[in-house]
Amino acid sequence: MCSSPFHLSLRKKRCKDEINMVKKTFAELINARDMPVLVDFYADWCGPCKTMSPIVQQIAGEFAGKLKVIKVNVDKNQGAAAQYRVQGVPTFVLFNKGQQVWRQSGALPGHQLAQIIKQYVS
Repeated sequence: MCSSPFHLSLRKKRCKDEINMVKKTFAELINARDMPVLVDFYADWCGPCKTMSPIVQQIAGEFAGKLKVIKVNVDKNQGAAAQYRVQGVPTFVLFNKGQQVWRQSGALPGHQLAQIIKQYVS
């Protein structure tokens, strides 16, 4: 029997119900109307992703209650990576009211990421 907590991460085997629930929940999260959503597509083997990880954590803390942050491992969630045409990691995608408003592949300074997000948080 499968459990249903939302994790876009890291278990290798999931039942069909869990996979469908993750897809549904991911779609619900990025279509949130209450606050912007930053999706960090990453891979465990990626050096720039490891560099960006503490920056993304800092951003999540700085904008707590104003921004949702979702980390998606592209190796374990290939469907989501394909759907958003992620061809390199890290790739950041910012959604506001369900619409993609910004996207960038590659590492960037934390202050630059924060400036971009500030345009969309209230």
